[in-house]
Amino acid sequence: MDALADRPVRHRSGEAAATEPDKRHYVDCAVIIVTYNSAHDIVPLLDSLPGAARGLTLRIIVVDNGSADDTVERVRDHPGVICVATGANLGYSGGINVGRRQAGRCGALAVLNPDLVLEAGALDEMFRALDDPAVGVVVPMVLSFDGHRDPSLRREPTLASEIGDALFGHHFKRRPGWMSDVVRDDREYGYRHAVDWATGAVMLISAACDRVVGAWDERFFLYMEEVDYAARVRAAGLRVEYVPQARTRHRGAGSGQSSALLALMAVNRVRYFEKDGRSSAGVLRVVVLLNQVLRMADPGRRAALRAVSRRSAWEPLISGLKARPGGADAVSSPV
Repeated sequence: MDALADRPVRHRSGEAAATEPDKRHYVDCAVIIVTYNSAHDIVPLLDSLPGAARGLTLRIIVVDNGSADDTVERVRDHPGVICVATGANLGYSGGINVGRRQAGRCGALAVLNPDLVLEAGALDEMFRALDDPAVGVVVPMVLSFDGHRDPSLRREPTLASEIGDALFGHHFKRRPGWMSDVVRDDREYGYRHAVDWATGAVMLISAACDRVVGAWDERFFLYMEEVDYAARVRAAGLRVEYVPQARTRHRGAGSGQSSALLALMAVNRVRYFEKDGRSSAGVLRVVVLLNQVLRMADPGRRAALRAVSRRSAWEPLISGLKARPGGADAVSSPV
């Protein structure tokens, strides 16, 4: 496959890490940040990028999904950043696709949540991993802002893992791995290796992988979009590689989380199984309903129960999120 023959080439010719917003020239990495009411977070992330890149040339693109705060103004005050104000809430996948169209010539694309701060050298470490042409996506170690490692690695969802998570939730963390898609074994976070997927707060995608896999599926307005993308990466014969030497701090749910988003999270789990054509999709829907029933004390879970039980509510749920200006809705899944 010709696209896989293209490998990142470092251009360390003394250019500033944050280059002028000109898509015509090659950069090592196009950074895509999707924002939604992210004024509190975006500047610290932008300030962390030069140190994280260690001289890699960058093209920084912020795609704003219709923020009602002063996110756009803060981004435009930051030099060398391309700011694309969509004027609407396109969802996380939609925002990434807008950023991809602005990326220009590059060796890789970094997809970042706004509520991150990258540690020194993080992008550089991730970029090095792309020297292996079999690696399509690189994910780092994710820490909370107080320094605790988050369980960011995931297994491909299965009916068994959905049942385990429905029954036990965050309890019984030492249960067998096949009973949860969350990787909780500390040993798995200590060395570089291939993973099924990881929380989508930060990932580096080779330009070759981006061309082969194509656009993010906008049917996943929010949640499960990174699961779907990683599955397509693996189907293309490429690896998702975890590199613990690269570290990032993530606040998580930086723009808030509403009952509507909890409902969408549940709906998209069903939608993912249905897209994949699994024969267990019908049973999975029952399991997702059980998950909400067992946690009905939470109003968000009650909203999820109503949404999953009525397929006719799925599209209006997304339409409502798209039309909600200034709502407390996140742009990505919390870790």
